[in-house]
Amino acid sequence: MDAIISVLEKNGLVTAFAVIGILMYVSYVISKKLTRGRVHGSAIAIILGLVLAYFGGITTGGDKGLADLSIFAGIGIMGGAMLRDLAIIATAFGVHLEEVKKAGLSGILSLFVGIASSFLIGVLIALAFGYTDAASLATIGAGTTTYIVGPVTGAAVGASSEVIALSIAAGLIKAILIMIATPFIAKYIGLNNPRSAIVYGGLMGSTSGVAGGLAATDPKLVPYGAMTATFYTGLGCLLAPSILFLAVRAVFGA
Repeated sequence: MDAIISVLEKNGLVTAFAVIGILMYVSYVISKKLTRGRVHGSAIAIILGLVLAYFGGITTGGDKGLADLSIFAGIGIMGGAMLRDLAIIATAFGVHLEEVKKAGLSGILSLFVGIASSFLIGVLIALAFGYTDAASLATIGAGTTTYIVGPVTGAAVGASSEVIALSIAAGLIKAILIMIATPFIAKYIGLNNPRSAIVYGGLMGSTSGVAGGLAATDPKLVPYGAMTATFYTGLGCLLAPSILFLAVRAVFGA
């Protein structure tokens, strides 16, 4: 057993792929046998992954979930920024420009509506928790757009490290909610074609959340949702520290 554990630890990334593969297999079996396909296997895998990460964090007292266990350290690499960004960029090659053109103005508008609405919700939540200065309000508001926009905005407007951490947490919670909720609400909002996926990605914004949610709904829609969600992050990084921050300061003062 010690020899097996040693091999698994030395080949962390291979172990990570094996663990995720087994998790996906179990999730699809659960989907087929227990829900008769009503709940997609990918959605179940996301939930199980979050549960394992939670118990991994409790067991080790660390902050990386299962990756804090040496035998599962490769999961930290597999789920890290490098492979995540590679996957996001790779999805763009599955986009058909004809479908993008069909989205037209609605796809563009979805980006601005999504950023503005998420930012406003974040500001209101920050107000409810007692924050009144413009820098904190704008940073937490930016965090509810995505967990990338939050720290970018916080660094630009001079927010405290605690507020920046809260903005990241807000973005992560949003991404998780999108991942889990998308397969359940897809049929009710007509999320079954490239055009609706483009608009959905623009409204929701979280690339990881949208990609995970659409993968659990229909993998063919992932490139379209991820594309506008990626633009959402870039546009948010431009608007939140500038126009949106100035608007917050104009209303609430410095």
